[in-house]
Amino acid sequence: MTFPGVSAFARRAYSDTGLWDGELLDDYLFRCASRTPDRPAVIDADSRISYGQLARRVTAVAAGLRGLGVGRGDVVSIQLPNWWEAMVVHFAAISIGAVSNPTMPILRDRDLAFMVGSARAKVLVVAADYRNHDHGAMALRLGRELPGLEHVVTVRGRREGALAFDELLASAPEGGTPEAGRSADDPVVLLYTSGTESSPKGAVHSHNTLGYENRTMIELFELTADDVVWAPSPIAHITGVLFALHLPTMLDCAVALQDIWEPTTALELIQAERCTFVVAATPFLHGLTYHPELSRFDVGCLRVFVCGGADVPPTLIADAGERLGVRAVRLYGSTEIPTVTSSAAGAPLDRRARTDGRAIADADIVVVDDEGRPVPIGTVGRLRARGPEAMLGYLGLDRDPFDPDGWFDTGDLGSLDEGGYVTMAGRSKDIILRGGENISAKEVEDLLGTHPAIADVAVVSMPDPRLTERACAVVVLRPGASLELSDLTAHLDALQVARQKYPERLEFVDELPRTPTGKVQKFALRTLVAERLT
Repeated sequence: MTFPGVSAFARRAYSDTGLWDGELLDDYLFRCASRTPDRPAVIDADSRISYGQLARRVTAVAAGLRGLGVGRGDVVSIQLPNWWEAMVVHFAAISIGAVSNPTMPILRDRDLAFMVGSARAKVLVVAADYRNHDHGAMALRLGRELPGLEHVVTVRGRREGALAFDELLASAPEGGTPEAGRSADDPVVLLYTSGTESSPKGAVHSHNTLGYENRTMIELFELTADDVVWAPSPIAHITGVLFALHLPTMLDCAVALQDIWEPTTALELIQAERCTFVVAATPFLHGLTYHPELSRFDVGCLRVFVCGGADVPPTLIADAGERLGVRAVRLYGSTEIPTVTSSAAGAPLDRRARTDGRAIADADIVVVDDEGRPVPIGTVGRLRARGPEAMLGYLGLDRDPFDPDGWFDTGDLGSLDEGGYVTMAGRSKDIILRGGENISAKEVEDLLGTHPAIADVAVVSMPDPRLTERACAVVVLRPGASLELSDLTAHLDALQVARQKYPERLEFVDELPRTPTGKVQKFALRTLVAERLT
């Protein structure tokens, strides 16, 4: 497998200047284990593990992965909830020079096969069962279909034909010493992200890119070893990778993992573990802020909530301060170039609530028109960003997503004010942002278009107060055909599509509105749906 490497621009601008410090991410973990072996490292619903215990388990699993033939540059795909085992497998893989590929537990055969197959993963680690789905059986099906997938490992349960995680954990630790000769420029994480295309793209990060991101967040929010990170975001998101897996080890602090989102459970966890810091999407902040029994919980310990991944209403930021007593701030970033902008926790409420902050540390952001020319202050245009936290590139993509000066076209729209603060104005990508998840409208349209009752279809967003957006399918029926929403659900279910991609409303039209060149006018459909909702 050939991964993208460090560009000439990045080497000149970030490596030669010392913005990249050359630290290996797993070294932070082993230093914590050496300095503070008894300090709590990770808490999940079932376990409390110290840094000493975590490091020993990582070393044992690293030995087990080596025994399966995993080596430098191989990919280990991980489909696990926010469990301590996910942290162990991730660190074990990267410590021996392999690339960790976390994937969402909600993915089913079709999407997971694409990601594991295109990554050419040698090992797939899954929960045996999770939330009424047999992940072990699904992984074994993929093992029969994908020639490069040599081993399936099941966690918290056994499946015939798969290796149990406990067997890896029992490996002799002598074989799990970290791989020598590695570089912080090496690929370390592969994350698939959905944009306008039908197939997701695999964003590749290095030790240097992720390490830089977290160092700037530590400085901006004045984080220390006394903090406790609350981690409700899935570890398969860039947010989870950064702030659940790596930020705690860089701080030598504890992380409290939440695997299933439920606001009462979240408040209980924050209260019990005295959590102080979190980066998560809008639904998580909304669920805490407007919890009907909030007053019975002592969550004043939660100091900073960095909120992004979905549109953040200004009123939510203000209400979080009043009801939770937390300093909530908005951020802007992506899998490709994490946290480009945000505000300090001490910034004025107007800045924190009504803007997405300004460029952090050595990151840069500009607003340009469709020709790439800078636009005047306050004018909405395309956002371009660059910075030391930017990915190395996409796996297997022929073209370089960065220009020669390191700029990345985010596909998002926004404006800059005189103080350099960014305000998001929408997205040029055809995606639906459901609870922080990017859903490709085109992908869902292509799948629905195979239904025999559908002559034409467009998928558009409809506003939702909790999830920001939900998907609505606008359908032109074939003559004499009939269709209900449950038919769409059954069709997508048969195609083994992840459930978060299912349309949650169905509307019918005689024909889709189109431009003279044949492009569907989705703004007109969004207006139509909004009118029918009222």
